[in-house]
Amino acid sequence: MNIQVVDFTAANAPECFVQSLKETGFAVLINHPLTSEQLTELYQSWQAFFDSDEKQQFIFDPAKQDGFFSTETSETAKGAKNKDLKEFYHYYPWGRAPQALASITQSYYQQASQLASTLLDWVEQYSPENIKQCYSQSLSSMIDSTPNTLLRVLHYPPLTGDEPEGAVRAAAHEDINLLTVLPAANEAGLQVKDKTGNWLDVPCDYGSLVINIGDMLQEASQGYFPSTSHRVINPEGKAAFKSRIALPLFLHPKSDVVLSDRHTQASYLLERLKELGLK
Repeated sequence: MNIQVVDFTAANAPECFVQSLKETGFAVLINHPLTSEQLTELYQSWQAFFDSDEKQQFIFDPAKQDGFFSTETSETAKGAKNKDLKEFYHYYPWGRAPQALASITQSYYQQASQLASTLLDWVEQYSPENIKQCYSQSLSSMIDSTPNTLLRVLHYPPLTGDEPEGAVRAAAHEDINLLTVLPAANEAGLQVKDKTGNWLDVPCDYGSLVINIGDMLQEASQGYFPSTSHRVINPEGKAAFKSRIALPLFLHPKSDVVLSDRHTQASYLLERLKELGLK
């Protein structure tokens, strides 16, 4: 498995990007429009939030799915025995946000969503004609003015040594959405499962973007684009005693978008949330 590192500004970037997605479910972008300074500010600001008691004022709304999810209410990956070793905040522009974080988080959400729309155009451009015919509408129009795209601010707390046996920061899973946009945190831990069942490290140089396919794009493309299993393993050595912040943007279509003969976005999302114990 060869996850390609693609220069966003290169003339052949769209083709190389989509080729990597097709072969591995993942691609890594460099020289993209999202700045390291912006990401650093977000990491530091959200770390301060998770370190404070303020997070208890934003306990998640089970109906709307926005707000703070503690380690006790964190998700359990499909087929896993233990909850993931993480807490997180679900941010939507229409939802709640800590006042000190609202502006910078909204700005990042908008810029990352705009970039993701371009990436969906690339995916459609390099989809075979028979696969394009499967899309109920253009991929980028599926997310135009969508209220469903989710920015999940993840906090992996320091390990204590008292974790349940076999528990990891994020057990093996596939994402639900169309594409996921994840700024690399410059720390090892994210791994992808290859076609022979081996786990391989995903390149994680600080400032790069890791992009992966979700189940909804796999569904819309009739399986042409693979939603690949991935996980975040527990760090070793000094890294085990450090917090880690991650900012995956889960790109979701509008609720009534038809993905296939079986599912709309809404029906597919409900099915998966029930499997994860979040609904």
